[in-house]
Amino acid sequence: MTARSPAAGSPAAVRRPHRLDVLVAGGGLLCGLLLWTLGVHGGPPRFGLPVWLTLVSLTAMSGAELLRRTAPMAALAVAVPALVLDMCTGTLVATVVMFTDVIYAAVLYGPASAARRIPVHSVLVTVVAAVVLTALWPNPQVVVVVIAVALITIAPAWTGLIIRNHRDAAQSARLRAERIALLAEMDRAQAVAWERARMARELHDLVANHLSAIAIHATAAQAVDDPAATREALGVIRENSVQGLAEMRHLIGLLRDPEASGYAAEPAVVPSLDGLAALVAQARANGARSGLTFVLDDARPTDGRGPDDGRGPEHRQGPEHGRGPASPAGLAAYRIVQESLTNALKHAAPGEVRVRIAQERGGALTVTVRSPYADRPGPRAPGSGSGLVGMRERIALLGGEFGAGPENGPAGRVWLVRAALPAAEEVEGR
Repeated sequence: MTARSPAAGSPAAVRRPHRLDVLVAGGGLLCGLLLWTLGVHGGPPRFGLPVWLTLVSLTAMSGAELLRRTAPMAALAVAVPALVLDMCTGTLVATVVMFTDVIYAAVLYGPASAARRIPVHSVLVTVVAAVVLTALWPNPQVVVVVIAVALITIAPAWTGLIIRNHRDAAQSARLRAERIALLAEMDRAQAVAWERARMARELHDLVANHLSAIAIHATAAQAVDDPAATREALGVIRENSVQGLAEMRHLIGLLRDPEASGYAAEPAVVPSLDGLAALVAQARANGARSGLTFVLDDARPTDGRGPDDGRGPEHRQGPEHGRGPASPAGLAAYRIVQESLTNALKHAAPGEVRVRIAQERGGALTVTVRSPYADRPGPRAPGSGSGLVGMRERIALLGGEFGAGPENGPAGRVWLVRAALPAAEEVEGR
């Protein structure tokens, strides 16, 4: 079996010194031994202590240096008495320098509470030392000693604090950058998913209506042995194929590059509620041979849309596609009617298909499509159900309500599609 390395935080990992710390401790020990051999001391021993104790403090300080990164607080606990012993036995410069590094490492690598306390305590120790030395030794050299104490305690502690703050700030900035990058990637993936769903809905709405008419009339041409009927069916097939191909080319050009394909200068063609009459008329022509009749009941207020000409709302004239900005609710209502008529052409039993659109003044826009229900057992056509999914997604994006399914009515069983879309002001505020 392969030996595992000690896990982070385990006793073996904590006691194992860093390679750089080993070099620092070894270099400090060698320098101290060289200075002691040459007799380079800061002064004579005090309190009658033997001079060889300087080597003990030097060795202890070197051991503290080994722990400066893995156990900084333990290193500081060893370094403080080692420094006191060194000052009482002659003071080696190597021991003092290593002590400053231990304080620096305790602030930089120690816990956050220690990083806050050690710099403050270093200032307090320097102030207390200055007061005590001034009281016990009234000599101008006290200033030099106090400066030396400050260099040993305050300078490394505050240097470690500054570097730690910069390191923490850099780490926080890196984490923020990673979070921002992650959020940006999530937004990008979500935007791609939404765009794919929108493109799927638009492609389905553009193609399904024309292909359904082509399939219906192609079936009729095969089933009826009548040259006139065949020519009429071929004419409808050609008309729907040309219209579908034109819409597909336009959409593909917009998806590729609107500016390079020359579509940027032309306003985008956006279906609107003004085109419902033409949409119903086209369905009426496509479903004439299937025994289907189509009626448009437009119960919206006539303000701003011109007076009624007396021929009924289904005969009100309007462009099939409105240019310029169209309300999201109007576009969704148009697509729902378009998909419902396509489904009626494919699945409805002979009878009347009624499209009703209504809107209270400043209120919700409601769309209702009733078609004769035909319970036809057998395999479903490929792609069946995708239109209902697209309609439900459109309404959900606008915060409206949608329902579709069979329902018993006075005239028999019908397939009812109903959608309620919020007012334009509510949609724009989302």
